[in-house]
Amino acid sequence: MENIYRPYVMEVIKRKEEAPMVVTLRLKFKEKKDEERFSFQTGQFAEYGLLGEGECTFCLASSPTQFARDKYIECTFRIVGKVTSALGRLDVGETIGVRAPYGAHFPIESWKGKKIIFATGGIALPPIRSVIWNLLDRKNEFGQISIIYGAKTVADLVYKDEIKQWEDMSGVTMISTVDPGGETPGWQGKIGYFPTIMKEHLAKIVADGGNIDDIIFVICGPPVVIKITLDILDSFKVNNDAIFTTLENRMKCGFGKCGRCNVGEVYVCKDGPVFTATQIKQMLPDF
Repeated sequence: MENIYRPYVMEVIKRKEEAPMVVTLRLKFKEKKDEERFSFQTGQFAEYGLLGEGECTFCLASSPTQFARDKYIECTFRIVGKVTSALGRLDVGETIGVRAPYGAHFPIESWKGKKIIFATGGIALPPIRSVIWNLLDRKNEFGQISIIYGAKTVADLVYKDEIKQWEDMSGVTMISTVDPGGETPGWQGKIGYFPTIMKEHLAKIVADGGNIDDIIFVICGPPVVIKITLDILDSFKVNNDAIFTTLENRMKCGFGKCGRCNVGEVYVCKDGPVFTATQIKQMLPDF
């Protein structure tokens, strides 16, 4: 019987500081046989650990299409405690343990032909970066893709190089925004909180005669921001089954043993982390 606690052994092949205290690690399997048997779907997550330090749960921030091409995965995390501090000190050539993949995935096959709007802020972009790149790698299968991304300050924006790529892509609308006071001289993006900017974007779509029913929404952020964003989408009468989010920050063990991630009767690690707004609203009293 396979040991469910045994991690893959992976090597750091690239380290990048995305923003203050935010790091991306690019990881490659040490064993070829592990690389050959590994696969995942966009939206799933992993447990990243170091001996003597412990494990942390983050999304698989890179896409399955990227892994199929280049045989690496990436994770992006904020340094906030013991384990993330240890992970943040890793450099190229060092080893890390990874247990994956876990959880539900985004049902992107059912989105074909639809327009997609992503709305997220700060460190909540990494959990949906995988699905963004997955769709962009198959862009001819989907309609217009809009990415609305905000942070407290310009410095806090992650994936700055990729944001520039998305700005230049045909069929993609990239809207960056920072909180009032977070702009720098020469800032050319929006100023305001991303749910408000999303509301303005939707109002423009409606004013231009667009059909809200043709859009899939992917949102991510702290619970309070998700609630605010859902209220905005409700005001536009968006179908709750067309709204998706991920709740990766509520997980710990990965497979329903510790109970830390339960919300009412739901275990985020086993039933999620991807949920529709319909499911989230059923969880709201315990959310």
